[in-house]
Parts: sequence; C-alpha cells; structure tokens
Amino acid sequence: MIMFGNVLFAQQKDSLQLHNSRFEFQYKKMYVPVGLMMTGVIAGGHGKNSWNNQVAAERNKNFSNFQNHADDYLQFAPFVAVYGFEFAGMKPKTDWKNRTAILIKGQIINLGLVLILKNTLKETRPDGTALSFPSGHTANAFAGATMLSIEYGKDYKWVPYAAYGVASTVGVLRIANNRHYLSDVLFGAGLGILSMKVAYWTHQYKWNATKSAHDPFAGNIY
Repeated sequence: MIMFGNVLFAQQKDSLQLHNSRFEFQYKKMYVPVGLMMTGVIAGGHGKNSWNNQVAAERNKNFSNFQNHADDYLQFAPFVAVYGFEFAGMKPKTDWKNRTAILIKGQIINLGLVLILKNTLKETRPDGTALSFPSGHTANAFAGATMLSIEYGKDYKWVPYAAYGVASTVGVLRIANNRHYLSDVLFGAGLGILSMKVAYWTHQYKWNATKSAHDPFAGNIY
C-alpha cells in the first residue's frame, strides 16, 4: 500500500508540468491604479472650480478647433505589440496561449465594467453627447500598456515607458478632442491597469500544460 501510494503521488506531481512564471499579487501594485481611480472620482463634478471644468475651459480656450482620430487607433497599439514584439524576436514572459487567455479575461473585466459604469451613471460628455464616464478608449489603452509592460518590461526596460506613453497620449487626445473630462480619463486609466493586473493575478497557467517527460513509475518496485 505504501509503494502504491508513492506511485500515485508521483503520478499526480509529475504528470503535468505547469507554467511557473506567475505575476505575484502585491498590495503595492494596486497603489497606482487605485490612486488614479480615486483621483478621477475627486476630479469629478461640474462646479465652476472643479478640475473637470478648469481643464475643459483651457481646452476650449486654446484648442477649440482641435480634432484628431489617432486615439481611435492608438488604443489598440499595445495589444498589437504584445504579439508583434514576439514576432520581432523579443521574448515575452508568457506563452501565447496563456497570454491570449489573460488578454480575454482582462478585457472582459475591463470593458465589462466600463459599459456597466457608462450605462449606470449616464454622464454627459463635454461635447454634449452621452455616456462619458469612464473613458473606454483610455481604459483599453492602459489595459494593453499594462499587459505589454508585464510581458516585456523585465527584460526590456524601455517597454513600460513606451507602452504607458502611448496610453497617456490616448487619454490626452480624448480630452483634446472634447470627448472626455479629466475625471473620465483618470478613472479609465486606473480601471484599465487594475483589470489587467487582476487577470494576471488570477490566472492559473493551464492552457499550455504539457505532459512531463519524466517517467513517474521509474525506480519503483511492483
């Protein structure tokens, strides 16, 4: 019975070789996204001295005729780079199967919450149209930037700067295009970052599990 138990234990331990490159949960990794979301809430409101109205007034004073659609495309750039960088020869943290699963999970959380908040709060945009808070473009861009930074940031130190630089540009363009207030952009940025981090923290890395080459029965006497 003892030998049989050892065999079963060996089978259970060695039959699958799971990916061990996990993104570990740490409270300090929540400071930035939660801080951005809280700042977005604080910046909310449309009083005369609110941050939202002050930024909107500056925009209307200096860039009243500004219109650019680059943000519609830039929001997807980090996600394209998540796979494009690997194709170019850079080594990501996670294999493509688990990476895709994480991306899908992160975007379900991210865009799901964006849609719920937009349709629940029904905030008016600076240009008078509906569903302003939070900024979906910004949330999408920062979710992609977070994924790109996690996948490549450790080995390629410049990647997070480039990724978050692109995401920040999307946020600025949303304000410059008179489509969002400052609060929409700040909250969207925090939501995008946090959503993707949650996707990594909760992922089990089972999509690319392979059978071990080690024979679990080797060395046992029957």
